[in-house]
Amino acid sequence: RDVVKPGCRRSRLMALVAVTDHPFPDLALVREILELAGHTVVEHRCQTADDVAERCVEAEGLLNTYVPVPGAALSALTRCRAIARFGIGVDTVDLKAADRLGITVTNVPDYCTREVADHTLGLLLAVQRRVVQFDRNVRSGRWDVFAAGPIRRLDGASLGLVGAGRIPRAVARRAEAFGLRVRAYDPYVREEEWPPHIERRATLDELAAESDFLSVHAPALPETHHMIDERVLRRMRPHAILINTARGALVDSDALVRALRDGWIAGAGLDVLEREPLDAEHELGTLDEVVLTPHTAFYSEESLRELQRKAAEQLRAALSGERPQYLVNSPRGIRS
Repeated sequence: RDVVKPGCRRSRLMALVAVTDHPFPDLALVREILELAGHTVVEHRCQTADDVAERCVEAEGLLNTYVPVPGAALSALTRCRAIARFGIGVDTVDLKAADRLGITVTNVPDYCTREVADHTLGLLLAVQRRVVQFDRNVRSGRWDVFAAGPIRRLDGASLGLVGAGRIPRAVARRAEAFGLRVRAYDPYVREEEWPPHIERRATLDELAAESDFLSVHAPALPETHHMIDERVLRRMRPHAILINTARGALVDSDALVRALRDGWIAGAGLDVLEREPLDAEHELGTLDEVVLTPHTAFYSEESLRELQRKAAEQLRAALSGERPQYLVNSPRGIRS
C-alpha cells in the first residue's frame, strides 16, 4: 500500500487518490488507469463517515461505493477536488456540500443497464411462472402441476414501469418480446424526450391500478422514499406482481408484507431491500410468493470491469481539469 506523509504537497498532475471502500476482488484496472496518469492510489475499508474524514484527509480524489460522505466529512477533506462513485446512484455523497466546496462528483450511469434489465425480467418470470416454488416442491418430492396456484398467460399482460430512464427503457424492449404491453410513469422526463414505444401515464396511482406487473426503477431521493406504500399497493390488482431492482427504500416493506399476506397483490420479486442483508426473521423471507436475490442485478464480470474502468476514467478527467462525461453536480469553482 502506498503511503503519503501528512503535509506532503503534490502537483495537480500527480494526485493522491483514496478508495473509501469497494466490492471488487481487486483494483488492478483502477490502478492501471490512474497510476499510468501519474496518480497514487491508496485503498481503505472505511465503514463510517468519520473513517472517511480521518483516513482520506490527504486525498485529492476519492473513489466511493457504499460508505456515506456527508458534508462534514467533505469539509474535513480540504484537499479533495473530485469524487467518483462506483455506481449509478449518488445518494452516498452530499451533493450540495460538494457544490459549495468546489468538489466535482461523477457516477457511472450506464455500466449495468443490460444486467439490471435482464434481472428484472428474470424476477418477473420467476415469480409469475412460480419457478422457485416449483423447484422447491420437486426437490422435496412433490410433483404437482397445480401446487403453486393459478398462473396467468404472460402475452398481452400489462407491465408498468416506475421510471422511464435508461434501465426501464431496456426493460421495455425485452418485455415487448414477451408480448407485454408497456406503460410508464416518470414526471421528470419531458414530453419531447418520451420513448415512443412506451405508453405514458400521468400518475403513479393510475399506473399501479392498470398494471399486471409493476416494476420500480426510480432513484433514491427524499421524495421517492416509500413511494410504493400501502396506498399504491392497495391500488394494484389482486393478481399483480411487484418487482424492485432499484433501491430498497422505494418500497415500504411493512406495507408490502401486509399486501402479500392479505392478498392485495399476488407476489413480489425483490433484488433490493430496505435493510440489507435480509434479517433471518423477516417475514418476506417466509413467503412462497416472494423471490429474493442479494442485490445482484448489477452483476456480470463485464459490468464490474466496465464500472471500474469508467469510474477511474471519470476521476482521471476531473483531476486533470477536464469536464467528466458523467458529471452529476455543479461545483462552484475548483479547489486548488
